Amino acid sequence: MKQASNDPVLDERRDGVLTLTLNRPDQFNALSEEMLAALQARFDACRDDADLRVVVLAASGRAFCAGHDLKQMRGHAGDRDYYRDLFGRCGLLMQSIARCPVPVIARVHGTATAAGCQLVASCDLAVAAESARLAVSGINVGLFCATPAVALTRNVPLKSAFEMLVTGRFISARQAAERGLVNHAVPDDELDGAVRGLVDAILAKSPVAVRAGKAMVYRQLGLPLDQAYDYAAGVMAENMLAEDVGEGIDAFMQKRPPQWRGR
Repeated sequence: MKQASNDPVLDERRDGVLTLTLNRPDQFNALSEEMLAALQARFDACRDDADLRVVVLAASGRAFCAGHDLKQMRGHAGDRDYYRDLFGRCGLLMQSIARCPVPVIARVHGTATAAGCQLVASCDLAVAAESARLAVSGINVGLFCATPAVALTRNVPLKSAFEMLVTGRFISARQAAERGLVNHAVPDDELDGAVRGLVDAILAKSPVAVRAGKAMVYRQLGLPLDQAYDYAAGVMAENMLAEDVGEGIDAFMQKRPPQWRGR
């Protein structure tokens, strides 16, 4: 289906890699209701896509994402139910990224603020241009970034996260990498190459193992230690039965590249 240039989210599919591009450049890709709905629809569709291998979340224009659309929000002043629904839908989107069966990589440039920073934190992997800056800046307008705090505190040490939340200060891409909010901070002209490097590394692995591994990692996070190990043992036992594991072990012993079958 051909997309209009004014669609809030553009998508491109190639060799199992889906690139979703936030497309409100004049509004610094603020998360309007329409963009949230478009992103949710894309990630919902990912759940049953057996041929999907990786999702890249990118953005057009000068910024990655400026958070929620403040102008749109002010149009509903005093409407508690509207705000509760809006933030709830945003939280559902972030959970859908975690539940996406394949790795999701954020390609970060410019600024990522408030819910935009939440998007970065919610992705499985993130690569940022060195010129990028990130913040949870709602506090600057009197609004504590409560929902972004959920993702942020699951990525960076608590004291670092809390400082960002109560000061609203920007951190550099390098600081974000040091704190674990992004995986890599790279020179601006190397951003696409660094993202592609991660994509290629994932594509070189068994899709069965990658899918099983992502689901396992997120599920075990909420379990007590003994239950996490018991669950992980079951996942590995099931994974061992996959044809790809037999192929991978044979290829290793025969000193040849594996030929993944995806089953």
